[in-house]
Amino acid sequence: MRAHPIPPVTEPLQYRAIGLVRASYAPSDSEQLTRGVLTDSSGSELEAVVLGRVLTLMRRHLSMDQQHLWVVYPRSRESDHLHLQIAGVWEPSTLAPDQADVDDTLPEGDGYFSVRGELIFTKPETGELVVKIRQLPRADGKRPLPFKLQIKGELPLEHLRHFVSLELRRQGQELHLETCEVIAPMPTRGGKSKGGRGRAVIRNDH
Repeated sequence: MRAHPIPPVTEPLQYRAIGLVRASYAPSDSEQLTRGVLTDSSGSELEAVVLGRVLTLMRRHLSMDQQHLWVVYPRSRESDHLHLQIAGVWEPSTLAPDQADVDDTLPEGDGYFSVRGELIFTKPETGELVVKIRQLPRADGKRPLPFKLQIKGELPLEHLRHFVSLELRRQGQELHLETCEVIAPMPTRGGKSKGGRGRAVIRNDH
């Protein structure tokens, strides 16, 4: 088992949007587990879908009436509404009980999100940001459309069209900026950026 649910970055311009939410999950329909609601300890309800590989895990190993630390991919259709894709669960004590020194705690804690992509909108006076994230091609070769995440925080206008790495903290239905690292200007259509970096790399942790 990997020592951390959020994999390390392997490329400077690696896209991703992934996070952790401690909550209980309840399906909208008892006959269909894949769509439902995550409810955190404060009572906030987050719309969620379960990705296929997690369903077997949920059925066999997890008590659905308890809270778990879910590994999720965030989406935001509106600034005040999060939609989460459940991609896994971090609970070594349940899933790997035979391993020595099992520890379910993580230094980042509940509500931590890591987002890497292109800053396409920033309005410092209102504390609004939008980051565009590209996804890997599907198995059938089709390329999913990039998606945009709306974030609360202040970044100066000169960072627009730059690749950024953000650490965020969820507050209710919003993702709030904690730290930002500006990686490089975005590559132009010719494949080169003003700073001389190559193309951005797409990895499947979003």
